[in-house]
Amino acid sequence: MSRFKKLSHTIWYCHYHIVWTPKYRYRILDGQVKQEVESCIRGFSEHKKCEVVELNVQIDHVHLIVSIPPKISVSEYVGMVKGRTAIRVLQRFKELKRKTYWGNHLWTKGYCVDTVGLDMEKIQAYVRYQDKKDQQIEQRQLGL
Repeated sequence: MSRFKKLSHTIWYCHYHIVWTPKYRYRILDGQVKQEVESCIRGFSEHKKCEVVELNVQIDHVHLIVSIPPKISVSEYVGMVKGRTAIRVLQRFKELKRKTYWGNHLWTKGYCVDTVGLDMEKIQAYVRYQDKKDQQIEQRQLGL
């Protein structure tokens, strides 16, 4: 089976590693907020016919490996996912909007994107095990 996907006039293989953070890199992406963010990313991606290959929502950032058809630009996809996710999360968790410095923004303006080529497995492993790395760093900082 080929790794390539097909559209009516295109054969393609476009995977991207995308990372973004909440505004001020606040550590809010846990519990129900984390679950809502994951659900939104998966749902909105499916709606756009994009495949979430790997998703890891950390307490202060999101790692996503996603397959995006070439008819959708990466900036269009990221804008849609971040925008719609922010609307849903801020509507559901109204306490996040109560802080005066927060405003109506959940995410920072920017994001990091990299294409995924032949090292797909290595990048997937990195995204998958990001939790372990963060926990090890925190334990070292606490002297445990």
